Amino acid sequence: MNRIMIIGSGGSGKSTLAQKLSNILDLPVKHLDTYYWNPNWVPKPNDEWDKIVEQFTNEDHWIIDGNYSRTMDMRIKKVDLIIFLDMQRLLCIYRIFKRRIMYHKKTRPDMNVECKEKLDWGFIKWVWNYKRRTRMNTIKKLEQIEENQQVIILKTRSQVIELIERLEKNKHA
Repeated sequence: MNRIMIIGSGGSGKSTLAQKLSNILDLPVKHLDTYYWNPNWVPKPNDEWDKIVEQFTNEDHWIIDGNYSRTMDMRIKKVDLIIFLDMQRLLCIYRIFKRRIMYHKKTRPDMNVECKEKLDWGFIKWVWNYKRRTRMNTIKKLEQIEENQQVIILKTRSQVIELIERLEKNKHA
């Protein structure tokens, strides 16, 4: 397990899980938000973004968290394990508001340093509608993975905790 991809709605816990897995498995984390956003929330041009993602996926060891569906296939081709955080809508909404309060006038650790935390209606609507608009496309992509790849779908916080505990136990075994 050298290449892990973590996907899910905003507020599902992707970056937090990525960091925990990095500590357990000693794999470097690539938070896609850190690289996609230029200062002041300006997105990278597609060609530049594609090159960054391709460079990451060509590395031998990584945990990549983030959706960015346009480049998802590129990551899926190289991944050993995909963790899909399929959390409940209200939990994700709660978490994005909590994160906004926690990082008021600050930058999150998984974000470009010049992108102070913000919360706009577009993002709130995206999180609210994730299950209806985005989830099915993600499931379709996961159904097409190769035999040598693994998918874990986690739907609750307790399942995330169980995964972390199992990996920690295996590390010390």
